[in-house]
Amino acid sequence: MSETGEGETTAAEPTSVLLLSGGERTRELAPAFERLGARVTVSDDMAAMTDADALTGLIDATGPRFVVADAGGVATDALLAAAEREDVDVFPTPRALRLSVDGEGLRRLAADELGLPTAPFWFAGSVEELTAVAQHAGFPLLVKPVAAVPGEGESVVLRSDDVEPAWRRAVAGGRLSLHRVLAETVVEVDVEVTLLTVRTTGPAGPTVHFCEPIGHHRPAPGTLESWQPHALSPAALDAAKSIAARIVNSLGGRGVFAVELLVRGDEVYFTDVRPRPQDSALVTLRSQRLSAFELHARAILGLPVDTIMISPGAMEIVDVDVDADPDVGDATLRAVLADALAVAESDVRLFPAGEGRGRRTLSTATAPDPIVARDRARRVASALRRLS
Repeated sequence: MSETGEGETTAAEPTSVLLLSGGERTRELAPAFERLGARVTVSDDMAAMTDADALTGLIDATGPRFVVADAGGVATDALLAAAEREDVDVFPTPRALRLSVDGEGLRRLAADELGLPTAPFWFAGSVEELTAVAQHAGFPLLVKPVAAVPGEGESVVLRSDDVEPAWRRAVAGGRLSLHRVLAETVVEVDVEVTLLTVRTTGPAGPTVHFCEPIGHHRPAPGTLESWQPHALSPAALDAAKSIAARIVNSLGGRGVFAVELLVRGDEVYFTDVRPRPQDSALVTLRSQRLSAFELHARAILGLPVDTIMISPGAMEIVDVDVDADPDVGDATLRAVLADALAVAESDVRLFPAGEGRGRRTLSTATAPDPIVARDRARRVASALRRLS
């Protein structure tokens, strides 16, 4: 499709959106479209989304103006065919969607074609190849699937005996059975940052907008903490924006892109990009005037955006073990929520148990500075852990 800002519909044609669901984040994205007058159909049938014929049938049946994939692994052949239609826009672009689940293709685009700075990396298709990489690269070495959500199937190889377990973990942890892994040198960094980059199009052509950097880390398995803003030096911030703009413009389309970066002093390394808001972006529900999900909806619909941060904020996601009992009494639930919400400027969201995992909790808080906000979010999360 062209990038001239098309996406407007006449008053007689209500905007229709087919949203291919990616889980809890879709619960934020669907209302964001609806509040802008769109009629939203949500599909969470992964079998239909990953089968080209089934997805084509779904698009034909719903007749959307926009098809928005909020999940990886969606059948790109069907999206390519839909994108050729005059009356349908597809976001992310099929190319961006394919690269979002192809770590090898994405890393080669970033490093080889665009010349973005990355940690030294290699790919391996067997234990033997990974062993040879380890012998050449040395230790420590980060090994992860070429197609996975952040943190899934990752491990750090410290010695030769760790290679085979790391291979098994990566192959088992990937969303797609590619039997191929990415190995990269462990770079000593100060922080991991998500730079939410909003790409819009209009009469003057494509434009990119940046949110304040979001710092994040995983203090324990099943836990993600993020905060906004994370202060970067002027040189690092300029480098981060340059990297983000180049990769996002290469992928094309409209919407929010979560560009993942490693930062050490003034040095910035590209590590990943997802053509949609990621879990770390949930902090924007409290910290920004428009959340990442509202920005995504606005950009896709061709509407004006702003990335104003209204307060420093922090959030913590905790995944409760799938084997834990998710049922709690009303009195216990109210008591836990009372303790959690007694923390100043806090909020909570409880997501139901999903297939293959237990309950997920989201703790958010704002404060005059991100350090206090992080402390508040941790206190909220600590109270909610009693639900497990």
